[in-house]
Amino acid sequence: MDFRVAQNCPQCGASVIITETARLLTCTFCGTRNYLQSNGPFRYVLPTANACSAEESLRAPYIRFKGTIFLVTAEAGIEYRVVDTTQAANPVPGLPPSLGVRPQAMHLSRIDRNTKILYLPQTLKDNAILAKAAAISSLTATAGKDLYHRAYIGENLSYIYLPLVARQQALFDGVTNLKLAGVEELAGYSLRGKAFDEDWQVHFQASLCPQCGAGLEGADDCQVMPCGNCQTAWAFGPDGLAEVDWWLHPGDAATPFYLPFWKIAAHIPILDIYSFADFVAKTNQPFLPRPEWQERMMSFWIPGVKLRPKIFLQVGRQATLGQWQIKPVVGRVEPNLFPVTLPASEAKQAVKVMLAAATASPRLIYPFLPQVQLTEVMMQLVYLPFIDKGHDWVQPDTGVVIAKNILQFGRSL
Repeated sequence: MDFRVAQNCPQCGASVIITETARLLTCTFCGTRNYLQSNGPFRYVLPTANACSAEESLRAPYIRFKGTIFLVTAEAGIEYRVVDTTQAANPVPGLPPSLGVRPQAMHLSRIDRNTKILYLPQTLKDNAILAKAAAISSLTATAGKDLYHRAYIGENLSYIYLPLVARQQALFDGVTNLKLAGVEELAGYSLRGKAFDEDWQVHFQASLCPQCGAGLEGADDCQVMPCGNCQTAWAFGPDGLAEVDWWLHPGDAATPFYLPFWKIAAHIPILDIYSFADFVAKTNQPFLPRPEWQERMMSFWIPGVKLRPKIFLQVGRQATLGQWQIKPVVGRVEPNLFPVTLPASEAKQAVKVMLAAATASPRLIYPFLPQVQLTEVMMQLVYLPFIDKGHDWVQPDTGVVIAKNILQFGRSL
């Protein structure tokens, strides 16, 4: 479940409530659109119950992980879980091990550089929360003999701070006012915090096309915004907007819907896969490769949207196997382009999982997954047309089928 964040508009100062996955801030008061930019994960704080002085206030860090964990093992094949967890990142006694449902039940706010409140240091590393997430989801295996590959896809990593109040030599929960630890329990533990780090500050950038200056369009949770004026597309990045090489497999005039896919073309030397024909042979597909497929560089087609794990693998596998029927042209803005909600960096992490999902003979591929390295990598964003079949969207060239409600549910993953 997404949590809600109170965010002030940088233009007029109005308070706007957005979701945690929002990368675009659209102000309902002044109408401006800005995208949120940060040097690292976003940082939020729970609301404080009662006002207290800055000298008494502390904030304790929690690492929040939300995403899908995939595991490829010899015994179970491909397993997956959707995980949503928070873990205390500082060992101060009395801290709840998790924030539970608080982030979903309350409106959070971003931490503020203008306050003098101190922050307890983070001692739990990010990779530790990923290991805990895997353990919580029961997706564990012994590296080497049992485990071939683990991937975290569609992940959302953020920091949520729990307000604390230190008074009368005791520590209190700033949300509930309940006592967490007394002087005896706190003996030997430092409550010395550090000031706001400027690297934590969220910056705002106008959603204007860097090439022509026109306004870019996109949903609040999108990762790529197309420009209807100059027909370019731009992805969010740590250094600002980066142009995306995008294409479109044209439908007809009545096409109601286009879904984005990340096309990742690459060589896999360890498996001698260089062309689509090589892939068909090495993965033992139940059809013979055509001669012209020797000239088609192998590419993996990763859905550019967040989906339930099972559907994500099914859709990617079907598009990857049916890629020879896709004939894209240079991208152009069409009505009903579904927003890209899975960034390119996450799509790259999905390649090994998609390779495992697409093979018809796991024993020929799984043992090599730890050594798989992609070379000559090229990425493109390709929109495929879908037609309406009642409860489903169907891609007529590749046979991909997606239930309509699945797409909407995926935007909350």
